[in-house]
Amino acid sequence: MKNRLRGILLADTLALPLGGCFTTTLQHGSVLSTDRVREIQVGSSREQVELLLGSPSTVSRLGGDAYYYISQTNETTAFFSPEVVERRVVAIYFDEDGFVRDTAYYSLEDGKVVDILTRKTRTGGSDYGFLTQILRGAKNPSLNL
Repeated sequence: MKNRLRGILLADTLALPLGGCFTTTLQHGSVLSTDRVREIQVGSSREQVELLLGSPSTVSRLGGDAYYYISQTNETTAFFSPEVVERRVVAIYFDEDGFVRDTAYYSLEDGKVVDILTRKTRTGGSDYGFLTQILRGAKNPSLNL
């Protein structure tokens, strides 16, 4: 009995660090069934699309109207950063009368990663300190700094 209890305690002790290593999968956005998307035919109205698929994730007005249904699956293992495993975008394009003219499907492989935070615009005010700018302006008011 004593050896059995030791074996159970040893197994629990070894399993404890592995308990946090499970992978958690989360789905975000509009997860659409392929059967519903197949029901969208060229010539369907906006109202028919919204009845079948629901409200779009986003709407575009550039180059004609389009509805985008976006979904993404993330996996997180233990304390690591989440990793995007799957991304799907269903695009429904409308003509000028509001009827479906085309549909498109995009996946993670079709996208590009764009880092919009690294671009910096240099301004003239960063060349001089605050006090220097005030003194230069007082010395020569015609400067447009």
